[in-house]
Amino acid sequence: MSYWDNPSNYASGGPSTNPYGNYTVVDSAAPEILHMVDPHWYQYPPMNPLWYGLLALWMFVMGTLSVCGNSIVIWVFMNTKALRTPANLLVVNLAISDFLMMFCMCPPLLINCYYQTWVWGAFACEVYGCIGSTVGTCSIFCMVFITLDRYNVIVKGVSATPLTTKGAVLRNLFSWVTSIGWCLPPFFGFNAYVPEGNLIACGTDYLKESFAYHLYLYLYSVWCYFLPLVIIVYCYTYIVAAVSAHERQMREQAKKMGVKSLRSEETNKTSNECRLAKVALTTVSLWFIAWTPYLIINWAGMINKPSVSPLLTIWGSVFAKANAVYNPIVYAISHPKYRAALEKKLPCLSCATEGRESQGDTTSTVTTNEKSESA
Repeated sequence: MSYWDNPSNYASGGPSTNPYGNYTVVDSAAPEILHMVDPHWYQYPPMNPLWYGLLALWMFVMGTLSVCGNSIVIWVFMNTKALRTPANLLVVNLAISDFLMMFCMCPPLLINCYYQTWVWGAFACEVYGCIGSTVGTCSIFCMVFITLDRYNVIVKGVSATPLTTKGAVLRNLFSWVTSIGWCLPPFFGFNAYVPEGNLIACGTDYLKESFAYHLYLYLYSVWCYFLPLVIIVYCYTYIVAAVSAHERQMREQAKKMGVKSLRSEETNKTSNECRLAKVALTTVSLWFIAWTPYLIINWAGMINKPSVSPLLTIWGSVFAKANAVYNPIVYAISHPKYRAALEKKLPCLSCATEGRESQGDTTSTVTTNEKSESA
């Protein structure tokens, strides 16, 4: 029996009603949030309780891994001098965003899964939706700046302007200010945060037939999804081209010298940068895999409302929340200096690293000053 199946838990003293006259997924909702629920959801029967159990299990595992993993990433990076570089400030900001996502959103969602409906009230629903949008938007901007830093180092090389601590801080500040700026308008009538069809999470309203609501979602999609995607694809296209050209030149030079390969400092540096670019590309790809379901759900709700069901809305939460787990795992596996620091500070969580791997770093290395910071 769900929380609202008990009539004593209703402010009105009895079950809610709906225009269809049959028992639907909305009948488990608290009366105080019914004004936020779109009539579209009244046509669907309650979801199988098994889905709530599976979602709760998934979120508990993802939440535990994310909070612990990102906490360790932040702690290791900020307490290891060799890792306190401008480029790594972008990584730390990404970890903070991922940590806040699961720390703030996982506990309420688990309780909602237990009661099989939203039990926190109307205002809490709006706050929940705003937090989710804010930290998600901040994550994508963090990934954009990490990608731009890789582009700056690999493609521009010695002619590039090195990333400074002030520059990294300003980029992090921009990520948060812009994210908050995009996620506040729904509080003032330019769209709204409402319960999703599964009634255990809240997000932007993509079902209401309103020009302002649709305009907000289209603008948000362009600025926070498509534009970053274009920037990232553009940067990595040139990164791959630059790395391929460099490797071809090194092979030709080695052939002229009659040796198998050139093992110079420059080659090692470029190899490290190439490897770290792949790490960043992997992380960005996982981010887009995580947030694309939400984009599809939002656009489907605006363009083809009948195609959106309560069960479909669950997948947005499943993929998006899992994104907060990817980043600490990727960096723990692929960042040699992070692994070395983790092995020293928390030996029980680390894997032994080879001495040759200690050369890697996520810092910009185009100047002597930057090299000294990563030493």
